[in-house]
Amino acid sequence: MERITSRQNPLVQQIRKLNNSRSHRRTEGLFVGEGPKLLAEALGAGMDIGVVVAAEGVRPDCPPAIRQVEVPEDLLKSLSTTETPQGVLFLCRMPDLTPPDKLTGGRYLVLDGLQDPGNLGTIWRTADAFGADGLLLVNSCADPFSPKTVRATMGAAFRLPAWECGLGEAKALLDAAGIPLYATALRDDTLDVREAELSRAAVVIGSEGRGISREALALCAGTVKIPMRERCESLNAAVAAGVVLWEMKRSEM
Repeated sequence: MERITSRQNPLVQQIRKLNNSRSHRRTEGLFVGEGPKLLAEALGAGMDIGVVVAAEGVRPDCPPAIRQVEVPEDLLKSLSTTETPQGVLFLCRMPDLTPPDKLTGGRYLVLDGLQDPGNLGTIWRTADAFGADGLLLVNSCADPFSPKTVRATMGAAFRLPAWECGLGEAKALLDAAGIPLYATALRDDTLDVREAELSRAAVVIGSEGRGISREALALCAGTVKIPMRERCESLNAAVAAGVVLWEMKRSEM
């Protein structure tokens, strides 16, 4: 195992840049993962891991072919993006965020301008758990491979694809696959989410602040609502997505 002690070391500097800069992550095609559990999830999914960085005395469970570096505990702490570092960081090759030419699944979420990385990661994790086939990120969502997003996915980022594209491109892909697009919004055609046919569908989840954009709503074949008390106006985006995903899953049970 290599040993690095200098905060000026190129690898240390690279990790800091990847943690702090979306543009640097895209330029390098790399992102940072943290913690032994996330490392195990990445290895299990066959992700391309370039280097594992561990605190003194920590021996990560990974193949010997992967570059392994030991650093002082205080140095690792300075590289961590959490309040309680878990002793292991790793650099991972970013999956391709370009959508495929054809969608082969039947259930998708379209995330419309979602800004909170924690919400994005939680939705990603829930979509993986409930059998969705992928996420389509439109209108400048949070970075799917920021440290906070990746951490919130609990490994789903390594198993379930997420793609960034324009709203028109997302609609064209769904149309070509014969998948109707719905939105979680209120208008004349709104159905209770429990009554909508979502066994083969895509559903738009809007941003935390403004909800679903007018452009996205105009493209939807229908809308669904989640029943709740009248005194409550809305749900957190991740919670709303969880309810929708459960209804999608329930249709096959």
